[in-house]
Amino acid sequence: METSRQHRALALLACSSLAWSGAVAQAQGTSPARSAAKRMEALQQQLTEQGRQIEALRQQAQEQEARYRELQERLQTQEARSAPPPESKPAATEVADTGPRPVRVGVAPSGDTLQMPEVAPIFDQPGILTPRGKYVIEPSLQYSYASNNRVALVGYTVIPALLIGLIDVREVKRNILTAAVAGRWGVTNRFELEAKIPYVYRSDSTISRELFTGSANERVFDTSGRSIGDVELAARYQLNDGKGNWPYMIGSLRFKTRTGKDPFEVVTDCVTRCVGNTTGTGLPLDLPTGSGFYSLQTGLTWLLPTDPAVFFGSFTYTHNFSRDNLSRLVLNGEREFIGSVKPGNIFGVNFGMGLALNERSSFSVGVELNSIGKTKQNGMPVVTSVRTQLASLNLGYSYRLSDKTAVNVSVGAGLTRDTPDLTLTVRVPMSF
Repeated sequence: METSRQHRALALLACSSLAWSGAVAQAQGTSPARSAAKRMEALQQQLTEQGRQIEALRQQAQEQEARYRELQERLQTQEARSAPPPESKPAATEVADTGPRPVRVGVAPSGDTLQMPEVAPIFDQPGILTPRGKYVIEPSLQYSYASNNRVALVGYTVIPALLIGLIDVREVKRNILTAAVAGRWGVTNRFELEAKIPYVYRSDSTISRELFTGSANERVFDTSGRSIGDVELAARYQLNDGKGNWPYMIGSLRFKTRTGKDPFEVVTDCVTRCVGNTTGTGLPLDLPTGSGFYSLQTGLTWLLPTDPAVFFGSFTYTHNFSRDNLSRLVLNGEREFIGSVKPGNIFGVNFGMGLALNERSSFSVGVELNSIGKTKQNGMPVVTSVRTQLASLNLGYSYRLSDKTAVNVSVGAGLTRDTPDLTLTVRVPMSF
């Protein structure tokens, strides 16, 4: 329609031009027919040029419409691919849209995904398994500080206010620094293997008097030790998929070797024997870096996602194997025979809550309790051995540097006298 209007306007213009050219030709004495022919030829050229421009604009409009349709089809295809399956649509509505990636904590995965929600680790048991065919290398550094005061009355009392004998007062300051490298391998999406190699540095400062002497002066007894610690091997298996409001259940098995420096091979500060000696402190001159016993730990870890938090915990039982024909090394190369020794088994439980602050950082808080049984010597409980309760309050923070690297920091505070006063751990897991 727009083209026909243009043609009409050009025709009217041509007529008026012909009339004007006729008048001019008559005034100038030029032939009207010849002048009109030239004018018509010029108008025909203009009309042809405008037609070409209109055709070019029409082709551009068609190309732009084709590109728009192509982009619309691509957008529809991407939306269809990114749409969740029907069974996972209710879970998708719970995801908070706070950035380019959705927050994973507190969202149950789809049926074909077996990964659990990530939380800031505050216990030894990691809360998420390594995917199939992936590797995780986790260097870590842990510092532990403990202080303890002990008062021992060696003698007898005539009345409660009068003591005949000696008073042994000791104040112990203990520092332990452990650098470790752990490696985890995802055999399947449900099963992973782990190995951990620690290196331990210990230093103790003891303020005390010599045993069985009448000295009234105290002295500081400093000792230290450094060596490889006890190597650990572990396996974990995911038992279920965490569907139907059920928590994720993970079974674990951990074996601890005794590659560290044996506590029965360090020299003790005694002249002859530590039992019945007349001088010395009875303290080791070189600190051990291992427990000296093999142990096997079984555990069950659970994780329950509830938007926006994740509740988790575990139950563990550690069996310590006994050693026979043990003897302790004392000064001058002599040894004190001890016999068969079996440390008490350990019941452990911990629980906590993890909260995602955003897509990169998370926060965790939890409590851990371990109950250690009595130590037995030659099949009988040691006279001075009692059941020991270790409890700590732990706080953890996690920050993801990239898709493959994160930094985890945890702080533990002792809740009982036998638990270390402070424990600070830094982990940097890197996946490959």
